[in-house]
Amino acid sequence: MAEQKVKLLGFWVSPFAYRVIWALKLKGIDYEYIEEDIFNKSPLLLQLNPIHKKVPVLIHGDRVISESYVIVQYIDETWPHCPLLPQDPYERAMARFWADFAETKLLNTAWLGLCARGAEREKAAKLAMEAVEKIEEVVKGKKLFGGESIGYLDICLGWISYWLPVWEEVGSMQIIDPIKFPATSSWMNTLLHHPVIGDNLPGRDAMIEYFQKRSKDIYESDWFKDIIRLHLHP
Repeated sequence: MAEQKVKLLGFWVSPFAYRVIWALKLKGIDYEYIEEDIFNKSPLLLQLNPIHKKVPVLIHGDRVISESYVIVQYIDETWPHCPLLPQDPYERAMARFWADFAETKLLNTAWLGLCARGAEREKAAKLAMEAVEKIEEVVKGKKLFGGESIGYLDICLGWISYWLPVWEEVGSMQIIDPIKFPATSSWMNTLLHHPVIGDNLPGRDAMIEYFQKRSKDIYESDWFKDIIRLHLHP
């Protein structure tokens, strides 16, 4: 089964798609990449992921897997060499816990900060910084979350090293203060200098242009006001 053809549907600026790209590259798995236009979704994407209609989607033979965390875990179990998840059950559980924490408490609030304005942006940035405080304690004293080599948590939190600084620049906010969060900043630098990560990233200038327009469009949408009310004014 592991020898069957692998395809990946992604979007050029999606941090979720890059989690899968990094996992495949770290494992040395050949795959075909298929670029999707998430604003004009292809019949293939809608057929393969009819529930969420999102990327990434991994095709392995006749099997279809969606959701980046699920895909990375599938890759790790299907190709067990160079393991990403810890072997110890407790450590595996903790890796999954912190991956989920970073998604819900940091990524979501940082994204709100990028798209919001004024006091609401400041509040979102403050909440994101509170999440970084927790992550700082986890990575303190470590080169990488995975120890000396990249692991599951490094892949899942890898967006922090590259996407988050872009969001900070576009949103004129600071979430990762190198003085306040030295361990996190050091980890970010170490991760970006790893060839698998550093050689597989979207262009920064194009990202800035994309997120400037995307955040403006979201801020001006009617539904975003409801999101702000739900998350920042519960």
